[in-house]
Amino acid sequence: MKKIITLSLILTIFSISLFAQNKGSLPIDEETGLITYQEVVEEEGTKKEYFNRAIGWINGFYKNPVDVTKTRDPESGIIKGIHRFKIKNTDEDGNTSDAGVVQYNFVLQFKDGRYRYTLTEFVLRQASKIPAEKWLNKSDPQSKSYLKQIDKFAQNWITDLKKGMKPKVEKKDDEW
Repeated sequence: MKKIITLSLILTIFSISLFAQNKGSLPIDEETGLITYQEVVEEEGTKKEYFNRAIGWINGFYKNPVDVTKTRDPESGIIKGIHRFKIKNTDEDGNTSDAGVVQYNFVLQFKDGRYRYTLTEFVLRQASKIPAEKWLNKSDPQSKSYLKQIDKFAQNWITDLKKGMKPKVEKKDDEW
């Protein structure tokens, strides 16, 4: 009996540590349980300026920005979009192959003096959609690799957005 209790305790601790490792630095929304990157960024500007900066950023970041954005509403200060990116499988020898396409949703919201971005609903597109959260509780290296690729994409997206949302520095003519 003691062996069963000890074994159960060890397995429980092991599974909890694996679960925590798989989540890693991925932000999980407590209400939805979805991987969700969200932040309010305070930056100099008005709602209209943010909207225009975001459209400029979207046009530079995405190859087909009109297809990506589903909502562009300057009155409410909201831009919504859906996009996809590829993830890779890597074998023991370091060779890579396509693992599929991950789709995600994003929302940009603007108010005077601040804006908010949200990246969420990451799903592997196949015959049916597979939520990325399914990989959180798996201990296999490939699931961890997929989650790392999603995190890397999201972190690059956020960094690029913040850079694109900075106010443009106006150069003054050199008067001599």
